[in-house]
Amino acid sequence: MKSAQLTGSSVEYPIGKILCIGRNYVDHIRELGNEIPSAPVIFTKPSSSVIGDGGRIEIPSYSTDCHHEAELAVLIGTQGKDIPQEEALAHVAGYGVAIDLTLRDVQSELKKKGLPWDIAKGFDTACPLSAFTPADRVPDPQALQIRLAVNGETRQDGATNLMINPVDAIISHCSTIFTLEPGDVILTGTPAGVSAIRSGDRIVAEIPGVATLQVSVA
Repeated sequence: MKSAQLTGSSVEYPIGKILCIGRNYVDHIRELGNEIPSAPVIFTKPSSSVIGDGGRIEIPSYSTDCHHEAELAVLIGTQGKDIPQEEALAHVAGYGVAIDLTLRDVQSELKKKGLPWDIAKGFDTACPLSAFTPADRVPDPQALQIRLAVNGETRQDGATNLMINPVDAIISHCSTIFTLEPGDVILTGTPAGVSAIRSGDRIVAEIPGVATLQVSVA
C-alpha cells in the first residue's frame, strides 16, 4: 500500500482515494478547447498509480502522447462528510506537489466514443507525488505558485489564486459525494502549459514553500 509522508514528521497516511479536479484553471481549459464547467469536474486515480520523488514514469505502450499536469495536492487528515466550506481547511493534514499524467491520445479517443477514460489517467506511475508539508506551515493555499520544468525548460508557471474553485470549495464539494477519510488525496487542477513528455525527460515540479518533486521518464 502506498503512503503519504508529512515532512519533518514520522506520521504516514496510507493513501486512500485520489480525487482529481479537472478544468479548474481557465487558461488550461482554453488550451484544450474545453468548456468552463458549472461545477467541479471530478475523476479518480488508484493509489497504485503513485510514485514518489526520484521515481520513474513508465508510459504505457498503448499511448504515444503522455502529458504532464503539475498540481497542488491536498492530503486529508480528518474524516468528514458534507463539510461546510468555511470548515474545509481544518480537515487538511498537508499540502504537496503532484503531477497528473494524462495519455492525451487515449483520453481523446475514449471521449469521442463516450467511454470512461480511466486508463488514460490511472495507469501505473500516473501520479508522481511529493511528501506533504504540514498544513499549519502553508498559511494560504490560494497564494502559491505552481511551476514545472522539463529538461530545465519551464513549461508551466501558474498561481493557485487563478483556480476557478478554491481549495476549501473543492473539499466541501467532494465531501458531498464521497466521505473524505484520512489519507485521501485531492489534486486541485493544473494551470496552462501542459505538453508531451518522452523517454529520457527529467521533470521537476515545484511549489515554493510546499515541496519539490523530481521524476524521470523511462
